[in-house]
Amino acid sequence: WLKRVGPHCPEWLAAVGEFEALCSLAGHAYEHPTDPFPEIVEPAEGPCFEGTSLGHPLIPEHQVVRNDVTLNSQDRLLMISGSNMSGKSTLMRTVGTNFVLALAGAPVRAVSLRVSPMQAGTAMRVQDSLQQGASLFYQSVARLSAVVHLADGPEPVLFLLDEILQGTNSHDRRIGAQSVIETLIERGGIGIVTTHDLALTEITDLFGDKARNVHFEDQLVDGKMTFDYRMRPGVVEHSNALELMKMMGIQLKEVEIDPES
Repeated sequence: WLKRVGPHCPEWLAAVGEFEALCSLAGHAYEHPTDPFPEIVEPAEGPCFEGTSLGHPLIPEHQVVRNDVTLNSQDRLLMISGSNMSGKSTLMRTVGTNFVLALAGAPVRAVSLRVSPMQAGTAMRVQDSLQQGASLFYQSVARLSAVVHLADGPEPVLFLLDEILQGTNSHDRRIGAQSVIETLIERGGIGIVTTHDLALTEITDLFGDKARNVHFEDQLVDGKMTFDYRMRPGVVEHSNALELMKMMGIQLKEVEIDPES
């Protein structure tokens, strides 16, 4: 019996797993009847992710803030700058989660979504490793390397790079980030990059009207920091890092900074 039946166990487990996945997707669709199914466009039209009023599926409907995101052959790169906690990473996760749902055959949290078959290449939540003796920068480079090699495949890559090359100086970050982004776009990719380093926002100049700078920002109201999580055009004009430090009780000293340094 073991010889006859045993070899079929992996097939049975795969079938059970597929039914479990289909039931999960069906349950998700039942619980969110207003979420539409996406339009899957032909790969011949070029890479495409065009979402109207995108929201994160795990944020309650009464709390979610929606934004439009357009990435295609004409708009290949969104460079997102912004203050801390303003919504940069959440938008990136919103795009990634809806992309996975779309290609899995599930409804998406959006008014509408057009998407083409692509591979998802992400570098988010990168951490150092004491056990592996790997620094934050090393782990960042390793993750970026995996994304770049993914672009060697037959399908274009939807790249989502959060705080690209954190853990190194601004000079090396600029050169490294520009090289990675250029390579991914040259190989047919489209995607989003977030950064606190405003020097990286100049990279969009290399791609003309095929790249855009957008940002999220905060507002200080009655001594409290508030966010509307709305994506705006252009580069962010201020940072909230020092204000956050003050709010946490850190006394800031007057520091003279040489403008030429």
